[in-house]
Amino acid sequence: MARREFTLENEYPYDRRSPVRWIVSHMMRYPIFPVILIVGAILNNTAYSYIQIFVGRAFDVITTPGWTATALLAVALGAFGSAVSQGVTGLFRNFSSSFIAQRIERDARDELYVSLLGKSQTFHGRQRIGDIMARATNDVRMLNAMFSPGVMLIVDSFMGLVIPVIMIGRLDARLLLVPLIFTVVLAITVYDYNRRLKPVSMAQREQFGVMNARLAEAVAGIEVVKANAQEQQEWQNFARNARLFRDYYVQQGIIEARYWPMLMFGLAWAGGLLQALLLWRAGTFTMGQVVTFMGLLGTLRFPTFISIFTFNLVQMGVASAERILQLINTETNLDENVGGYAQPMRGEVTFENVCFGYDNDCMLKDISFHVNPGETIAIVGQTGSGKTTLTQLINRIFDVDSGRVLVDGVDVREWSLEALRSQISTIEQDVFLFSRSIAENIAFGCADATPEAIEQAAREAQAHDFIMSFPNGYATEVGERGVTLSGGQRQRIAIARAFLTNPRILILDDSTSAIDSATEDQIQRAMRRISRERTTFIITHRLSQIRWADRILVLRRGELIDQGSHDELMERCAPYRQIFARYD
Repeated sequence: MARREFTLENEYPYDRRSPVRWIVSHMMRYPIFPVILIVGAILNNTAYSYIQIFVGRAFDVITTPGWTATALLAVALGAFGSAVSQGVTGLFRNFSSSFIAQRIERDARDELYVSLLGKSQTFHGRQRIGDIMARATNDVRMLNAMFSPGVMLIVDSFMGLVIPVIMIGRLDARLLLVPLIFTVVLAITVYDYNRRLKPVSMAQREQFGVMNARLAEAVAGIEVVKANAQEQQEWQNFARNARLFRDYYVQQGIIEARYWPMLMFGLAWAGGLLQALLLWRAGTFTMGQVVTFMGLLGTLRFPTFISIFTFNLVQMGVASAERILQLINTETNLDENVGGYAQPMRGEVTFENVCFGYDNDCMLKDISFHVNPGETIAIVGQTGSGKTTLTQLINRIFDVDSGRVLVDGVDVREWSLEALRSQISTIEQDVFLFSRSIAENIAFGCADATPEAIEQAAREAQAHDFIMSFPNGYATEVGERGVTLSGGQRQRIAIARAFLTNPRILILDDSTSAIDSATEDQIQRAMRRISRERTTFIITHRLSQIRWADRILVLRRGELIDQGSHDELMERCAPYRQIFARYD
């Protein structure tokens, strides 16, 4: 069971040991409907078989001297009743299969989404968004098609084989030879067909993910594509991936083209007819029994024909389930720690001999420092020195490799993750906004915020004026990732969001880089006002912000080489003077 940052209470205990077990555990969440499906299929095929029996009896009636209309009417009513029964039981069968299919699609998508929310940032940093979206949409959708019509038709086809064969045995045991030989050969053929189809189905689903991932990257980075005149190259890449996807479908078609049970059924039908006519000629069989036998044998045509379609759907569904489980079962480094420490923060932060790295590449080495509640700490250093990574250890975006990070004297790994992160707010240079209204973006993380509180936060972030310049004001919808706003506007909305959540620890990662100096001065005054009541970490290259910090941490190549006030560091720290000179 993967450790996760976020889980739902009372989550259904799905069996994730294999794709088939996982699918079955989803299905068994609604146990009554598989029973209805099976019973409905049995009754449906029994009713259909009885129609063939009544048709045969009708031939016996009309070939009997002195037959009466009453006798023929009774047979006709029997056939009519069987047809009605077939229709009604078919409705129950189809309803149950559709219900299971829709619920499994819904539950699987919910399970995958919750799992993705619970994965660590390290996991998400390694994933291709387009591939994840392909699994969350197309692969999950394939589970629906797997059950309706896939599994439903397989169950119906199985009953469509077994029940007519039983009826044939009841009619005359001598007639079982041809149907039984056909059934055995069909089972062997279907097994071989599935064996050859499985790797193609899996490769097909994988290639769809690759194609979708590359397409998503091109669309998300369309500005870069156009700026570098790479439209032709991206089109060629997509066309190449689409051709590979097509090729797998061609391979599937070749396998299906070599599926020969329909020819075998034709031979069996002819053999059965020959045997029945020989028995009739010998006087041991009536014409009505010949018609009944051929009608029952003819019912085997549907399961033979539909098997080429249904088993492909099942293979695609299992392949999709395997891809979904690859995401769900991926181990992550963090867990939610629901029962962990959860108290109001004071904002005290301590690093004790902290080391951290990505994939064995050491980023931070033996970092130790202490921050009192309410202090403002500036973090400076050259690009790649580990400034952002250091702050991401505080709210457990990542966990340390060794050492400890303490908040209020408690190891962050002992905190409830929700309690920890809900009291820490981070504003980054690359601000992410959702495709929602400006008010909803500001209130993200504070769902019960009033319009008045949202507006006050926007005013403090110097965002109110430009928001009101839009025709719809705070109800203005922003494009995906906030592309309809300028960089400075996005940053001010993010700052307003942080003001509104009122965090005990505030992390500002170059959060005013896209804002003009006059607006920055106004925002800084608001920040100074709120930072008196909370611990603040500032990553910036602007001296105006560095100077008003209580303390400055100087990082170089992942090591904390010095800390102190601006004047102290200017006197004793040559690397800091170099940074200062470069910024100046």
